[in-house]
Amino acid sequence: MMFDMIKELREDTDTKQETLARFLNVKQTTYSKYELGKINVPIEALIKLADYYNTSIDYLVGRTNCKKPYPKNEIFS
Repeated sequence: MMFDMIKELREDTDTKQETLARFLNVKQTTYSKYELGKINVPIEALIKLADYYNTSIDYLVGRTNCKKPYPKNEIFS
């Protein structure tokens, strides 16, 4: 599930919840609730997390096992 993946990625990179909370402009308690699955992660935060970890949203939400991100669309870069 998504919350498992974002926790696993954070732990694999030795990143603190506080660091990601600041990056996402949310409180640490809010970020903790994302990891615990108590609240949904907003799409804007998923996009930022995918960019932060250089992966895709599909990977974050468990729709693929492929960690490699999709190629960026030149229009949106």
